[in-house]
Amino acid sequence: MDDKAVLISVFQTAVAAADPMRFIARNLPPRPQGRVLVIGAGKASARMAEAVEAEWGPCEGLVITRYGHARPTQGIRIVEAAHPVPDMSGVAATQQMLDFLGGLTADDLVLALISGGASALLCKRAGAMTLQEKQAVNAALLQSGAPIEQMNLLRKHLSGVKGGQLAAAAAPAQVVALLISDVPGDDPAMIGSGPTVGDPSTPAEAMAVAERWGIPLPPSAHKVLAGPTGVVPPDDPRLSRVQNHVVAAPAQSLAAAADDARKAGFEVRILGDDLAGEAREVARDHAGRALAAQAERTPADPPLLILSGGELTVTRRGDGVGGPNAEYALALALALQGAQGIHAIACDTDGVDGAAEVAGATVSPDTLARARAAGVDADAALARNDAHSFFAAIGDQVVTGPTLTNVNDFRAILIRPAE
Repeated sequence: MDDKAVLISVFQTAVAAADPMRFIARNLPPRPQGRVLVIGAGKASARMAEAVEAEWGPCEGLVITRYGHARPTQGIRIVEAAHPVPDMSGVAATQQMLDFLGGLTADDLVLALISGGASALLCKRAGAMTLQEKQAVNAALLQSGAPIEQMNLLRKHLSGVKGGQLAAAAAPAQVVALLISDVPGDDPAMIGSGPTVGDPSTPAEAMAVAERWGIPLPPSAHKVLAGPTGVVPPDDPRLSRVQNHVVAAPAQSLAAAADDARKAGFEVRILGDDLAGEAREVARDHAGRALAAQAERTPADPPLLILSGGELTVTRRGDGVGGPNAEYALALALALQGAQGIHAIACDTDGVDGAAEVAGATVSPDTLARARAAGVDADAALARNDAHSFFAAIGDQVVTGPTLTNVNDFRAILIRPAE
């Protein structure tokens, strides 16, 4: 197996470790005798619903997932909507979900299945905001380079369903939320903008996020943030019967990949599962680490695999097609400058890097040489945030299709001693 194939294999191991079919059943509470309503949103939510019914049988419910991510279910209705910018399908399905939650009793159980992507898929406009205004704010956030916790703070206060509001709508029923984490630190309040988790932040803090990251807000959004929003404080009585459980996280996937690599004879170092920052800057740092590690190794040493996860960001400067994983890979290739013996992969575990239907890309010692031969300028591609086009031109994109899970970025650098 060549080094590119090794890297793709460890990525596939990481994705497989986060398949809801592997862990949802053991995290389910006993099915009660009374009414059970299954709700959810996110890129993994349909697969989570499928796993629930594999254990419990047909259930009543509604789950919203990204277009192309639906799964066959027995009773739970699956609705597909747009991500990362919401659309009317998500708006309509969210309202239907809230309608289902009305009139529940203390004897009822709501099982909420939440994964990354829920921020866009669960969409209820706050105040007089229009869908077009919500879309514009969301698009601006995605291009701003803001870290996910900052984006989600603003999203919560401009929403009628995030920041604990979904769970509050189910009161007085018991709510058990199973969460797949795609955020650094695995904070339940940040996963999908915390629809089942209370939040102590204020509208003023949300406004500060918009100002800090240069997010233009329409007058309707200013009006929402001028007074109390719907975000639910953690001590609100409506959340007293809510339990939130993180059932899968990036650390588990990195550990699975590391175990496989060690069994194959590799030395493994894990930099962390919660790395954040500008993709190109993190790539330059990782290139320096890789070159330094290679310089220390002897021919007798086993190959070294450096793993990391988390969520990197891209501040959009150009008009290209890219995402944080592809941009990381391109910046890494430029920093390595064809160093022999070093290969890498950077992919999003949901199979979607940015807004492209591409998981990410691989890097080899001949990446830049092949690009030059194809007439592709790597520096120009990075300058205009066009990493996906760059890797498409040289055949180094990783395309998986929907993986039906989402534990965020996966990066691996494979280092062999220099010859």
